[in-house]
This record gives sequence, structure tokens and C-alpha cells, in this order.
Amino acid sequence: MPNSSHASAIPHRQPASGTAADDSLPDSQQQPGQQPTRRLPQVEQLLQQPFLAGFIEALSRPLVTQAVRETLSELRQSEDFRQHGVAPEQLEALIVKRCQQQLRQRQTRVINATGTLVHTNLGRSPLSADLWDEVRDLNTGYNNLELDLATGKRGGRKGLIAPLLRCLTQAEDSLVVNNNAASLFLLLQEVAKGREVIVSRGEQIQIGGGFRIPDILALSGAKLVEVGTTNITTAKDYLDAITDQTALVLMVHRSNFAIRGFTESPDIGEVARALPEHVVLAVDQGSGLTIEEFAPDETSVRQYIKAGADLVCYSGDKLLGGPQAGIISGRSDLIKRLEQHPMMRTFRPSRIVYSLLERLLIHKLNKSPIGEGIAQRTLSNPAAMQARADQLMAALPGCFVPVPAQLVVGGGTLPDEFYPAPALECTDLRPAQQLLDDLRELPVPVIATVRQQKVLLNMATLLPTEMELLIAQLRELLLPAPFNATNATEEP
Repeated sequence: MPNSSHASAIPHRQPASGTAADDSLPDSQQQPGQQPTRRLPQVEQLLQQPFLAGFIEALSRPLVTQAVRETLSELRQSEDFRQHGVAPEQLEALIVKRCQQQLRQRQTRVINATGTLVHTNLGRSPLSADLWDEVRDLNTGYNNLELDLATGKRGGRKGLIAPLLRCLTQAEDSLVVNNNAASLFLLLQEVAKGREVIVSRGEQIQIGGGFRIPDILALSGAKLVEVGTTNITTAKDYLDAITDQTALVLMVHRSNFAIRGFTESPDIGEVARALPEHVVLAVDQGSGLTIEEFAPDETSVRQYIKAGADLVCYSGDKLLGGPQAGIISGRSDLIKRLEQHPMMRTFRPSRIVYSLLERLLIHKLNKSPIGEGIAQRTLSNPAAMQARADQLMAALPGCFVPVPAQLVVGGGTLPDEFYPAPALECTDLRPAQQLLDDLRELPVPVIATVRQQKVLLNMATLLPTEMELLIAQLRELLLPAPFNATNATEEP
């Protein structure tokens, strides 16, 4: 459930071991003691029933009202209802089912057992709870977001973010927008609208949601100039393509694939030194790697700046570890131009993002654990992954077999990096897809994977604060009822 306080108030369908749910209209003739009727109660009568109280709290009264009306409308059109009517318990079950379907569309907490740390479908990077607590008062009251406390006049929105990023990346200045796609679009609009942008054929990528580099270039008003081949692009390819109309050379991180074998990419420093003064060198770095040490083959933002990139775009959450945001770091004259662009107001983030990012950067520069992203926290402590596996196997005897697996950072970062991680293979006899579905039907859904027709729980992405809840839920799902009854008090 989205909020644990709702769990007892909202009816929840427990998956039955080895059986599938029957979604058909219940057969009134098979339920003695109930009295089917073709007279349906009024909507308001149903809304006053106790079984809907939890749903009204979780969904809102208007949405529950809509669910009730839709259920009644479908019943009236049902031939089974016209012949046999419906018992009160059957009507209640149908309404509950529709409300539960709506509840599943609400943003809710889930347990990630997939082994993908930055999972786009699961909210990307989890924030540090300590970091969130630090900015709670700042965001539940008023703050100085656009007030210069020294003068009492209107000020800028960035606070300490630009100087903190200067320390972290050596860039002259930086700005923040709501995501990295916005970073790239803003950059192209301001620097290259109506002019040429040179991009390697091997870097014209598409990421999730249909975001394509050629499309974003076209929307920005820039003209794409392709150079090199899929596997080889040299510095000479870039330099030979430059004309008086060239505004930008854009180098793009291959965020979700890798090219191996006979490949060649130019040294960015060589390109930077050879570019004429009127051409800007920009890099879509993507991942936000700064001082993290678990990806030695990934080029960091600081390395790109040091090599001569004029502007570098990257994400604020992925490897950096903050809230989802896009950051552009680089030359101060170019950053000021970007900040003055009319689209900047469209793309600027909220105070929540600014406050979280500012506090994260302070902790990161101080080398505090609160400044570590989920990838760094996980990869720096492999023993914790194994400890979670041991805890689950001890609490749920016979339910799992330990197997080796891998974790990936995900989220369009480090596409060619795989790290060892322990996993537990479920011994449950249900078909794998049914067990996956049943895990998602738990009060706090558990998202797992399948390998060789067996459901796997990857220990890398389980959070320490989730273990007690996970064990309690899995005990109900996987262990026989007598064991549950006799052992329910053994776990805290």
C-alpha cells in the first residue's frame, strides 16, 4: 500500500498458492445463504458502507464514487445479472476489485528485487533518508529561494549549487534544470538554433520513451551534420565537417548500449584544441559521474571539463545521487546565456530539487556517506548484500536456493558494466509468471525477475529498512499456513 496506515483499512486480495484469481462475475446460485436481487442499492448507500472507507481515504471520494457507478452500470448491462441478480457480497467484491485496480495506479512504495539500482520504472535513484530529513523544514515552510538575505531584494535561485559544483567538477559555472533531456534541448536552442551541430553517427542514440538525438536536434532548430561511422569516428572527421555555419560539436554518451571490437573514438582534448573559436564543444555525459570510484572506465564530468569541453550535461540523480535533475556545467559566459534563455523558466526545477541537490553536494565534498548515491552505497558494501540473503534464508527455510547473479547500475549509465551480486531463487511450485504476479499483488509490491523459469530475488537492490516487511510478506505468500500460525511471533 502507498501508506502503511491504510493497509488495515483497505481489503487486500491475498494470492492463493497454485491458483489463479477468477475475474468472472460470481455465480449467485453457488453461494447459499446470500439472496441475489436485481434491485441495486443507491450509490450514496454504498459509499457509506465500511468496506469503502479505506479506499475513500486512499483514492478520494470522487474516484471511489466513479468506481461504484461504473460497477453498477456494468452490472445492469450483464445478462447474468438480468437473469439471477447479484448478492450483496458479490456486489461488494466487484466494487472492491475495481477500487483495488485504481489503487494500483497510484504512486506507491515498492520493493526492488530486480538487481537494477537506478531503475527507470521504479523511480530511478532512491534518495538518502537522512538527506530528505535535512531539507524537510526547508520545504514545509518558507525559504529564501529567490531572496538575497543580505540586501532584502530578489536574488538568484541557485544558492550554493554553482560554487559547490565548481569545487566538484572544476567548471566555471553551472545551472540546474528538471532533467538531462531539458539540459540538452536548452543548450541546443541557445547555442545552435538555425546552425549546424556535428554529431558522430555512432552517438545518435535513442533512450527510453523514444528520445532520439536527431529528433531533439530538429526540435531545437539546429541542423544535424553526421560524421564518421557507427564504430569509428576520428578527430579529423569532426574537423573536416566544420563550416562557417557550425555552432557546435556534440559528443553523446552511449547511455544504454556499448560498441566493442574494431572501434575508435577521438581524444576529446585533441578535438577541443583544434576547434575554431566560433565552435562550442559540448558533451552529453549523462551519468553524472564526478568523484565516484566504482566506474574507472567512465569519463567523469571533471575529466571532460579538464580536457577542454565548453559545456557538459549530466543527470543529478543517477551516479551523483541527488534528486532527478539536469545539470549543465562549463564556461561562465555560456551558462549565463543559457540562464537568460526564455525556455529556462520552463525547465527550471522546484525548491525541493535545489535544496536536495545543494545538501547532497555539501555532503559529497565532505566525503560523508549521506553524499553517496545508491550505486556507490551498494557497490562499496558487498557484504551487506550477502547478509540480506542469509537473513531471508534463515527466516524462510526451504523457500529459496542461493544462486550467483549480477547487478547493473541502470538508468542509462554504465551499459557495459556488470557487478557480482547474490540472489535467491524461489522454490515455490507456482509457474514463474504467476509468482511474479502474486509478488506484485502484495500490500507493498515486490518486483522480481525470472531466469530459466525461476523467480529470482536479487539482494543488491533490497534496502536495509525493507527487510522486516519483506520477510513478513513473503512468509504469508510462500510458507504453509500452519507454519505461519506457529511462527508468526518469532520475527520482530
